[in-house]
Amino acid sequence: MTDLQKIGDLDVSPLALGGNVFGWTADRDASFRILDAYAAAGGNLLDTADSYSAWIEGNRGGESETIIGDWTAARGNRDDVVIATKGGRHPEHMGLSAPVLRAAVDDSLRRLRTDRIDLYFTHFDDPSVPVEEIMTTLDELVTAGKIRQIGVSNIDLDRLEASLEFSEREGTARYVVIQPQYNLVSRDTYEGPRRDIAERHGLVAMPYYGLASGFLTGKYRPGTTVDSARSGRAARYLDSERGQKVLAALDIVAEEQGKAVATVALAWVAAQPTVVAPIASARTLDQLPPLVDAFRTTLTADQLDRLTEASA
Repeated sequence: MTDLQKIGDLDVSPLALGGNVFGWTADRDASFRILDAYAAAGGNLLDTADSYSAWIEGNRGGESETIIGDWTAARGNRDDVVIATKGGRHPEHMGLSAPVLRAAVDDSLRRLRTDRIDLYFTHFDDPSVPVEEIMTTLDELVTAGKIRQIGVSNIDLDRLEASLEFSEREGTARYVVIQPQYNLVSRDTYEGPRRDIAERHGLVAMPYYGLASGFLTGKYRPGTTVDSARSGRAARYLDSERGQKVLAALDIVAEEQGKAVATVALAWVAAQPTVVAPIASARTLDQLPPLVDAFRTTLTADQLDRLTEASA
């Protein structure tokens, strides 16, 4: 793993390990193996949410947090990792009102078996709650020591701007990081006004879907069938001319670099303005090495330009 990056006062590795698969497509034992290997490779940033994985029959939400909490307790390494989790979508704590946020944070702390959350994101905005209430409550939780830094994920531009302006005006805790969808086949989800706001207010980015639900691993090709719970979402990119151009460019650059396609795709994201740590998940141990290898990989200016052009 390369040098650590900064999110607020947190020192983080340049790859966030996505915990969305823990308790879903990776059971407890598989999750522990993946977490062990990621830590051994020098990774320290874990991304999860209180809603992972409530969409699975029989799950209630919080399964991923529970696995991460059990793993840090078993390994005795809580101080060595940076835990990022998100609130606002758990079935028992929907929304971002003050009472809901307080209860959601307490439940996340319990499942994570910790006394503080290093980085807490509002997962999806709740337009029914004034930004003043949301930011004031988050500030209260930071002051109480339950949260160290705060971030924002899915939110309209006007609400994002209003939240940042309120924090600056009132001196409350402020968002230091944004978590947008962003990858080679989904660029306008971050580039443009959203990234402009981030740059203007000094936010860094920790993008999700860095591999477009697996499409940018290169395993989705015409005529192939992929056994994955996310195959339907990823395969839709095959039908677009843009998706085909991106795969072709990735194949060429991957061959030049002697790297996996997934490695090159993540290295492109990591090289973009404001990005400090893309998120990528592995449901099996053999999926992890190409992810962590991305941050030992430096693409040339020409390679970056070719990928950018192919994905335009």
